[in-house]
Amino acid sequence: MRKTSPIPVLRILAAALLLFVASASATPVPLNRIVAVVNDGVIVQTRLDQRIRRVRAQIRQKGIALPPGNVLRRKVLDRMVMEKIQLQLAARTGIQVDDNTLNHALRSIARRNNMTLNQFREALVRDGYSYDQFRRQVRDEITIGRLHQREVTDRITVTPQEVSGFLATMKKQADRDKEFHIVHILIAVPEAPTPEQIRKARAKAEAVLKRLRNGANFEQTAITVSDGQQALKGGDLGWRPAAQVPTLFADVVAKLKPGRISGLIRSPSGFHIIKLLGVRGEQTHIITQYLCRNILIHTDQLISDADARAQLEQLRARVEGGDSFAALARGHSQDPASAPNGGDMGWVAVNGVDPHFAQVLKSLQPGQVSAPFKTRRGWEIIRLIKRRKHDSTAEYRRAKAREILIKRKTEEALALWLRRLRDESYVDYRLKPTQG
Repeated sequence: MRKTSPIPVLRILAAALLLFVASASATPVPLNRIVAVVNDGVIVQTRLDQRIRRVRAQIRQKGIALPPGNVLRRKVLDRMVMEKIQLQLAARTGIQVDDNTLNHALRSIARRNNMTLNQFREALVRDGYSYDQFRRQVRDEITIGRLHQREVTDRITVTPQEVSGFLATMKKQADRDKEFHIVHILIAVPEAPTPEQIRKARAKAEAVLKRLRNGANFEQTAITVSDGQQALKGGDLGWRPAAQVPTLFADVVAKLKPGRISGLIRSPSGFHIIKLLGVRGEQTHIITQYLCRNILIHTDQLISDADARAQLEQLRARVEGGDSFAALARGHSQDPASAPNGGDMGWVAVNGVDPHFAQVLKSLQPGQVSAPFKTRRGWEIIRLIKRRKHDSTAEYRRAKAREILIKRKTEEALALWLRRLRDESYVDYRLKPTQG
């Protein structure tokens, strides 16, 4: 039996798409004092210390120098406060994550690390982390995600006209096929700021920009001073297609060369500074398409799985005996889309169909008829007529444009929603003066 090798916790977290995880410590636990009161809840010292250890490990793995302890402590606590506020709202409004959903998520995380759930649990313990703490963090992540879905994402709409307009605009841009890797710093202002608050934020942003242009490390500075959502990741926004670069930064990014830093960029949120790390081109998207016919039999209280399979076996035998697949599909298939056309499904891409259907389709040679197989719709047989390579760049760009518009609207709406939620909440920081 192959021995499972230890895996870095950071890789576990990246696979899980988690922002954080609370760690267990074998060292003596200090007095569990309150470091922040958040509405009717509290954040305690031990939880803050656990999160700080996690964030320090993440920063070290990125190769970025750690900021001063008091600065990092306040940044982490600010993030924990926002999470607490959101979890409180989720609880008040009835958002819950049941154990089945949680266990499914944990098994998915384990699979992405090529482990069983038990192996994954053992790996966490070997690396000094509490599995119960990890479960709680995954549950909180799912809860906050559902809250965002309900309060923000579900309210975002993108029309076909918006997609067409977006593509028309992008077609005029020379950089439309490029992708940009950007890091970002935000010096925030409150909603409806006073002139004095704007003046102070601008002065701070100008001082930060001067330090950066004098050689300060951008990622480390972002961790230390940025109010952006990705601050604790060094402000890294990742690789983004030109169309996915925030509108506010688009013109600036197009003029920057890799390694260069922008001037101050003003928005209602505050003052932004960006740095372009790299540029790469977009490739053509070629996919395999399959021209095929199908016969579908639904199962219900009268037609069992065994009945449906047996019926399709008989139909398959008739096809192999020389009967017309198209004629049999018209007479027997229960697929309302393809049956009137003799089972003709047109050109099919595997990323647009049931996974089992796709698996069977890819296994066939032109002219072959599959054995009966089960999908979400019922039982089916398919006949592959031919396959082809298809340039799907236009379709890809349209789908990507819709995705980008949704993401852009969501990011803007989420930032505004979070800021309002924070302004409406009672928060009392109780860090000691030496703690920042």
